[in-house]
Amino acid sequence: MDLLIKNGRVIDPASGVDDMLDALISGGKIAAVGRGLDGGDALVIDASGLVVAPGLVDMHVHLREPGFEAKETVCTGCAAAARGGVTTLVAMPNTKPATDCPEIVALVRDKAASTGVNVLPAGAVTVGQRGEQLTDFAALKAAGVPAFTDDGVPIQNLALLRQAMLEVKRLGLPILDHCEDKDLVKNYGVNEGRVSEALGLPGRPAVAEEAQIMRDILLAEDTGAHVHICHISTAKGVDMVRRAKARGVHVTCETCPQYFTLTEDEVLKQGSLARVNPPLRTQADVEGILAGLRDGTIDALITDHAPHTAEEKAKPLPEAPSGMVGLETALALNLTGLYHSGLLPLARVLELMSRSPAALLGLDKGRIAVGDDADVVIFDPDEEWTIDREKFASKGRNTPFHGRTVRGKVRYTIANGKIIYQED
Repeated sequence: MDLLIKNGRVIDPASGVDDMLDALISGGKIAAVGRGLDGGDALVIDASGLVVAPGLVDMHVHLREPGFEAKETVCTGCAAAARGGVTTLVAMPNTKPATDCPEIVALVRDKAASTGVNVLPAGAVTVGQRGEQLTDFAALKAAGVPAFTDDGVPIQNLALLRQAMLEVKRLGLPILDHCEDKDLVKNYGVNEGRVSEALGLPGRPAVAEEAQIMRDILLAEDTGAHVHICHISTAKGVDMVRRAKARGVHVTCETCPQYFTLTEDEVLKQGSLARVNPPLRTQADVEGILAGLRDGTIDALITDHAPHTAEEKAKPLPEAPSGMVGLETALALNLTGLYHSGLLPLARVLELMSRSPAALLGLDKGRIAVGDDADVVIFDPDEEWTIDREKFASKGRNTPFHGRTVRGKVRYTIANGKIIYQED
């Protein structure tokens, strides 16, 4: 069925459009954008007072399936994505088995097909994410992976990583790198500093992330590969990327809401619910992340959605797994922390959540123009609501933002011309 979205504020960061317009959707595509459109027998969505924007693109999500379905399944993760306005997501490969062959890519995509969300599994850099042998990059690209990463198991072998970068350069795909030196971080659960000392625990030092960011920048400069730094969390790391970009290195980076809204002090209040890798840092690091968002050093806002079971997160801080869910809260947290605070214009927040990540991955997504895929989020930018983990579509309830009042509420999510979420 055709859809006619009437009277909304259409914001398309890719074209600079920000105006009160209608949008007609037909055959899964944007058929027209303009004033006073007539959709004939189309289903009409009255978007008065609402923003109509490109469907969000989250380039860093853990769907957990196959292998860890108690934490999340492809279907529950996609339901969470739809509730959060996400129409395209990149699924990390740390499943069991890992996404290190075309068969697992096909498995995940098949499971996602019925959800309406466009799921693109990232290919593992190494077989089984063991950091020993490169996967068949060409076969994985042919299977549809948009990027390569070993994510939570960062590659420590410099020669192997350089070889991987040369290969992705040849194939024209980015490598996404979780930058932490495993010997420095071990399995520690909190930033090294005042809070770790207060808890009497060893910490994950900022230099463990920064040293590998610098390593990756040097390798990107050497190989010409596109290296994308995952979930950057330190002010010094942001400055390294800023300086590298200034001299023409093909390096980009992303961050998450927790790194500009929370500090390490949250661990004292919420324990393992505030445990994430890399860890929450200091207020100075928060300011550095905000500066990177303000000046364009940071290229994308992602969630690093990482569901765990309640039993796992109930363990003591040193034993609990790291990660927090974010698909259903990211838009509101980003709007509250960046737009409503006056730090960034609304169009820029949306660009960081849609067109920019799509462009980084070479995806034909994140736009609202005639002929584009009809992936659209319709939301009230001002509606105030309280985050309630018990209402999540995700299996994961592990969020430190439970009970927080935020502004910005998704009303509709449309993917490929079909409504995949509508607020009750």
